[in-house]
Amino acid sequence: MPLSMALSPVAFAAAPGPVGEVSQQALNPVAIGMFLLFVLVTLLITWWAARRTRSSGDFYNAGGQISGLQNGAAIAGDFMSAASFLGITGLIFLGGFDGLVLALGAFSAWPLMLFLLARRVRNLGRFTFIDVVSERLERTRIRLVAISGTLTVVILYLIAQMVGAGKLIQLLFGLPYEVAVIAVSALVLAYVTFGGMLATTWVQIVKAILLLTGVTVCAVLVMYHAGFSFDTLLVEATAAHPRGDAILRAGQIFDDPVQVTTTLVAMLFGTLGLPHILMRLYTVPDMVQAKRSAFYASLFMGYFYLALIVLGFGSVMLLYGNPEFFEPGGGLVGGGNMASIHLASAVGGDVLTGFMSAVTFATILAVVAGLTVSGAAAISHDLYAEVMCKGQPDPARELFLTRVTTVTIGVIAVVLGILFQDENVAFIATMPMVVAASVNFPLLFLSLFWSGLTTRGAVIGAVLGLVSSVVLIVIGPQVWVSVLGFEAPLFPYDYPALFTLPLALAACWLFSVTDRSTRGTKDRANYHALLLRSEFGDAASSAADGGEAVAGAPAAGGRV
Repeated sequence: MPLSMALSPVAFAAAPGPVGEVSQQALNPVAIGMFLLFVLVTLLITWWAARRTRSSGDFYNAGGQISGLQNGAAIAGDFMSAASFLGITGLIFLGGFDGLVLALGAFSAWPLMLFLLARRVRNLGRFTFIDVVSERLERTRIRLVAISGTLTVVILYLIAQMVGAGKLIQLLFGLPYEVAVIAVSALVLAYVTFGGMLATTWVQIVKAILLLTGVTVCAVLVMYHAGFSFDTLLVEATAAHPRGDAILRAGQIFDDPVQVTTTLVAMLFGTLGLPHILMRLYTVPDMVQAKRSAFYASLFMGYFYLALIVLGFGSVMLLYGNPEFFEPGGGLVGGGNMASIHLASAVGGDVLTGFMSAVTFATILAVVAGLTVSGAAAISHDLYAEVMCKGQPDPARELFLTRVTTVTIGVIAVVLGILFQDENVAFIATMPMVVAASVNFPLLFLSLFWSGLTTRGAVIGAVLGLVSSVVLIVIGPQVWVSVLGFEAPLFPYDYPALFTLPLALAACWLFSVTDRSTRGTKDRANYHALLLRSEFGDAASSAADGGEAVAGAPAAGGRV
């Protein structure tokens, strides 16, 4: 059963209302006050950061002076998005344990990030992961295809955040959805345009602290209502849900094992290819702090996803059967994405609702800011500075182009956020995971770990991965049926990473092993130097990691 059908109003009676409809729920002055307080604090952070953002390096990576703990919190703040907090809680509210599939795939990526990628990616790059994949290959062609993949991921990921933000502000202020999306975009553009990565980092840190605090309070209060017994929580949730104890079994949302597998593949390998997450590895001073960043991020996110289980089943236990949280027609006020906000109201009243609304908004702002910085860097650094200017750009012009690109990305996010407003944000956010898994991950992984990769193989494999993933997403249920309105999808699965990732890897392998060109020979010969630098960096970072400098290992030339 396609995901879009599984979440239809007929199935669960919890879908959002018509386009532009304003909820009749009474406004919450406490929530509005806390929301405005958070906006003020983040604008002060932006003002502080803007005074320290004087170069493109400051804009892209905050000067590389963020500690491992700070960066781990910022990565968690970047990754714990509206798709996670709103979307996964909403999915559990609608379909039970099947809602955890997305969380399982995403969290599984972090041990791999820690042990496979963090050290090497940090040693080889400066601002973006595209620096890494172009290190041993022909720079112009590989950068162009990697930029295409990055921008596709950024724009698709932005859709989920804008939908979550629009629904939240619509619910909180009673504004039309379209107005809410435009207001959110304008605020984020102010953060990124003036404060760059430094402002983005501290907004993400503040957001991570607030979000972890909020979900902890909500989880404790839910357990209090269940007598601090998880068994009681599940029993009462099954008694309240229209589908009863079926929500404890697989098949309520995903009744096809191929659908489950391809979703897990998308979440696992897509996470490892997210450009805005990989970009955070360059905000720390060395590879030791990069590894610590991934370690702390894993701890924070592991705890977060465990808490979401309690929140999801708590929302089932406390919201179903309570007319206060449902529209007259039967749907949850604001749609299924707002289950976690209504849960806060059920267990903590206006104060906790206000706090969680502000935290959710902080969540969205932090992620959108990180995505916007990543997209701007792909254009101004990877395309303009490295491709068009051959690594010798005019710094002032590069920074100006970065800010223009930021505004352009914001406008695109608004348009797509309005188009996709009736979709579950967790499902929307999985679409860019497919592209990241099919384009960015193969390029990054094979560049770092396979000596046989050549420019021809990498370019053809990445292009096939990009085209196939976008085409199959468009003709799949999420877009072809839910957005475009056709009766049946041409491709049966929402997230085709199970098919597009092997296709990209196979193409990279085939067109590399058959490449007998001079360029291909040079690409293979470059691998040894890249391997040494990716493992050891320069002598200083090697010593800091607790090891001995390797005689003859090449220095990083200031890139570590």
